Amino acid sequence: MGSVSKTDMASFDSDVLKSNKPVLVDFWAEWCGPCRTLGPVLDEVASEIGEKAVIYKVNVDENGELAQKYGIRGIPTMIFFKNGEAAKTLVGVQPKEEIKKTLEELA
Repeated sequence: MGSVSKTDMASFDSDVLKSNKPVLVDFWAEWCGPCRTLGPVLDEVASEIGEKAVIYKVNVDENGELAQKYGIRGIPTMIFFKNGEAAKTLVGVQPKEEIKKTLEELA
């Protein structure tokens, strides 16, 4: 069963860019209401997709450099990575099925 983990500037390279599975990175912040709405949805996606993909959360307040590097202007923003490259971006709260479908297309 998959789960949502945290990543940061120090481990982003190994966690995300060097992953051999598709990776969803959720850029979020504690004060963001829609981000808190998205959290449980991502937990469900993680448990349903299991080991096929990996989901990480990046707190933009603690990792401003990463948010800037990926052009995050609004949160929540989800960037889907495959083979170290950003493959797709979804902004705002998205339905669980849309998130799952995007991850499955990258798998």
